[in-house]
Amino acid sequence: MTEGLPGGAVHELPDDLRDGLTVSPTALAAWQSITPLARNEFICWVEDAKQAKTRERRIRRTREELEEGMRRPCCWPGCKHRERNGK
Repeated sequence: MTEGLPGGAVHELPDDLRDGLTVSPTALAAWQSITPLARNEFICWVEDAKQAKTRERRIRRTREELEEGMRRPCCWPGCKHRERNGK
């Protein structure tokens, strides 16, 4: 079931984020219900981390924020890789 987890509009879902989501059925269901643009924001936020500790913390926070019902990462200005037209 988790192999087919969708990525974002621009970014593929990295393995470590996939692993972080699969430990929580609530986060997993939320991930599948949000839009590709919203998934893209979470993925870009995780991948933008410069240090491994920061990346791990962002993966944990992604799971927690999805469990809390958030649909976009908190305090993130948005993916810089996405064009203005949303693609």
